[in-house]
Amino acid sequence: MQSVFFTRRAALIAAAGGLLLASQPLVADRATAAEAARIVSIGGTVTEIIYALDGGTRIAAVDTTSLYPPEAQEKPNIGYVRQISAEGVLSQKPDLIIAESGAGPVDSIAILKASGLPFVSIPSPPEIDAIPAKIRAVGEAIGRQSEAGALADKVASELTAIAAKNAAISGPRKKVLFALSLANGRVMAAGSQTSADAMINLAGGENAVQSISGYKPLTDEAVIAAAPDVVLVMNGGGTHLTKEQAFALPALAATPAGRNGAFIAMDGLMLLGLGPRASEAAAELHAKLYDGHATP
Repeated sequence: MQSVFFTRRAALIAAAGGLLLASQPLVADRATAAEAARIVSIGGTVTEIIYALDGGTRIAAVDTTSLYPPEAQEKPNIGYVRQISAEGVLSQKPDLIIAESGAGPVDSIAILKASGLPFVSIPSPPEIDAIPAKIRAVGEAIGRQSEAGALADKVASELTAIAAKNAAISGPRKKVLFALSLANGRVMAAGSQTSADAMINLAGGENAVQSISGYKPLTDEAVIAAAPDVVLVMNGGGTHLTKEQAFALPALAATPAGRNGAFIAMDGLMLLGLGPRASEAAAELHAKLYDGHATP
């Protein structure tokens, strides 16, 4: 199981010119953290798992990516997961801060780790096999190990079943281009080592740009060479592509996806969060890819 880390400050001193930080990390009391009644949850998947473990009433505040379940949106909000303010988090008077790895900025996270409060970082690698461990890590942090173990086992079973089912498809796999956004006329696409790549593969598709790593802008030539059968995006949000925007780009319009108008928009947290609903997301994406449900 992935390790869960707690950090305490040694000193946090206000001095002329700003905040001076002298840190000598100590191991926090895990029992105290497990009994926390005011949790600040940073990261949509972490929040979703806490609710799935029946810990939602203990959450004091969340970040803007914490959209599921819907009641999470009623909690006080401390900003975007990668642009949080340490002061905003501390103003919620938490007795436990739990964050997905990748939360930031670095300076804010450093202050929170040195604040004297239990801070738990949950590893979030873009890998399907890591989902059960992520659930167990959250369960350990909030004192719900038994419930987390049961949920992790259930999710692992579901993932195994959906992977086996989708691996058995006959015929060529659909080539999928996941477009995160559009900037300066270029598509920001998901390559390997991304959550999008993991979900496309779990759903029985093939990442059209798996030769690149991470999220990268594509040249027109790269888009045409990728020849995707389908364009996949997250729905909602000002930076997310619409079907009209996507196929207004000559390069995308020239692909099989563009010629056939094959476009899929899905809930971003469910699709990319790699959380308890991953098998549900894979089943939905598979149906849209192979059962003719992509937007015509």
